[in-house]
Amino acid sequence: MPTDGAPATPPVVTVRRADYRDPTDAEALVELLDLYAREPIGGGMPLDTTVRADLPARLAAFPTASSLLAFADGEPAGLANAVLGFSTFAARPLLNLHDLVVAPAWRGLGIGRRLLIELEGMARDQGCCKLTLEVLGGNVSAQRLYRASGFVPYALDTQNGPAQFWHKPLA
Repeated sequence: MPTDGAPATPPVVTVRRADYRDPTDAEALVELLDLYAREPIGGGMPLDTTVRADLPARLAAFPTASSLLAFADGEPAGLANAVLGFSTFAARPLLNLHDLVVAPAWRGLGIGRRLLIELEGMARDQGCCKLTLEVLGGNVSAQRLYRASGFVPYALDTQNGPAQFWHKPLA
């Protein structure tokens, strides 16, 4: 990882699908997600130890989950977790981006954009009608990236406004 936040030369970036059963991929996935969780925009708390231990195996057992890992100069630098869903209005699958993470030391180098491009390719390969995601209102840098990548707030019509993301925790 660069020591001053900016490498002297652009890093060699590779993006590939994660293998949840591979220990190296599993460790990279958990570490990158934990970095995100610890940031204020990710909730400001580390992942629970049980989540850290169980996440790769649980994702491997979840047939519609997929993850992409980005490596910069061979080091884990980015992560995209997605879940295949279904659009009843289009009668086709959709791919929901659940997490997009770029490690702080690798931000500003186009890694998030590369992950989104690869994710879109995966969605097209699976016959998806669209990509979906959620983004916090205050996460302006993520919104900029998503808009530049073709995402827009979801609304069926202007009179009823954009959709809102709600949840009900079940413990």
